[in-house]
Amino acid sequence: MAIEVGRAGVWIGARSWPGDTAEVAEAFTELEALGYGAAWLGGAEADLVRPEQVLAATTRLTAATGIVNVWTEPADEVAAAFQRVDGAYPDRLLLGIGAGHAKFVEQYHRPYSKVVEYLDQLDAAGVPARKRAVAALGPRTIRLAGERSLGAHPYLVTPRHTRLARDVLGDGPLLAPEQKVVLSADEDEVLRIAGPVVAFYLGLPNYVNSLRRLGFTDDDLSGSGSRRLVDALVAWGDPETIAARVAEHHVAGADHVCVQVLTGRPGLPRAEWRALAPALVSD
Repeated sequence: MAIEVGRAGVWIGARSWPGDTAEVAEAFTELEALGYGAAWLGGAEADLVRPEQVLAATTRLTAATGIVNVWTEPADEVAAAFQRVDGAYPDRLLLGIGAGHAKFVEQYHRPYSKVVEYLDQLDAAGVPARKRAVAALGPRTIRLAGERSLGAHPYLVTPRHTRLARDVLGDGPLLAPEQKVVLSADEDEVLRIAGPVVAFYLGLPNYVNSLRRLGFTDDDLSGSGSRRLVDALVAWGDPETIAARVAEHHVAGADHVCVQVLTGRPGLPRAEWRALAPALVSD
């Protein structure tokens, strides 16, 4: 049986994760009821406890890691945790892996080779290729994702990147880009919330290089980023306007889009998930 992620899901950073397990259960029970197909969990740890909590609270929702870092989370520990969780909740755990960023990993060196090595270790440990995904921005890693996993999970991208990624992947492999959104039509509020988030990623060379490939200039990428860059990376406005951006990804070749709601406040954006669901989730 294939893992199903649906057309739309949500992406959740580790810092937003509730400390209370009862709140986790309530939030993801509701997320499933709203019709979302998958919850992507950023900064996943080797024990896979957070995706396990999501799966325990739901009956059909897929829990995907976005990502398990290949430098910091040992492959043997991840594989053992995967076997435990997948055994309890068959075909509902998608193991997303990726190389992360040199800024945060002392031993960072030849990241493509490290991802290949990690996939080899997962193969040896019996983690099926069809139950894992690879974070991928450049053509070489996107191609690897299509060859060695269910597909690619690009982060901080535009619909143009989605079209380029689909051209590299060809038909068949999963393409699941992340899309940042702010549910507000107030431009000042949008810039207050989204501006610092975009600025953070401009300190990470792999994202800057990816954005250059998409045609953004030094003016766009300097300082905290241009307004053009923010508008390209963050969909904002009412639910219908945000859904139109998500639809651009689908038209460009995405199978699934995981929406990361930015609010500028701690905790899960449950109110925004509710407000967006009618526009994002088809029956």
